[in-house]
Amino acid sequence: MKKKPKNIFVEGAIPPEKLATSVANHQDRTNIGAHSIFLGQVRADEIDGKVVEAIEFSAYEEMANETYAAIREEVFEKFDLTCAHVYHSLGTIPVGQLCFYVFTSSQRRKQAMAATEYFVEEIKKRVPIFGKELFEGEGHQWKVNS
Repeated sequence: MKKKPKNIFVEGAIPPEKLATSVANHQDRTNIGAHSIFLGQVRADEIDGKVVEAIEFSAYEEMANETYAAIREEVFEKFDLTCAHVYHSLGTIPVGQLCFYVFTSSQRRKQAMAATEYFVEEIKKRVPIFGKELFEGEGHQWKVNS
């Protein structure tokens, strides 16, 4: 029987305390020499005179988790990592709040940093996660990753 992929989704914004907890949970792993962390935060972009006040995230969750699992396998084949954790928000996330979190650990910083960048780029390209930018007042548009 095939193992069900890890669920990377959290409902709502990712709390900043998650960062401190992640670091604390790895302090007893003395073979780790570096952590690399990427935090995606919702910006108050101005688009055609309208200001983004939030992003509403949705996903094809089963497909997204399967695609993430494949990317995770690639990352562990390409980079010498000790561990990796990824979370992405679902629901409406207001500006200033965290919506995407990648945390990698390795013996050496270059491996952790390269793995984090690879995770971010591949997830943005391949994982079916959609963001609807909600404007102040009313209106919306689908977000295009850049």
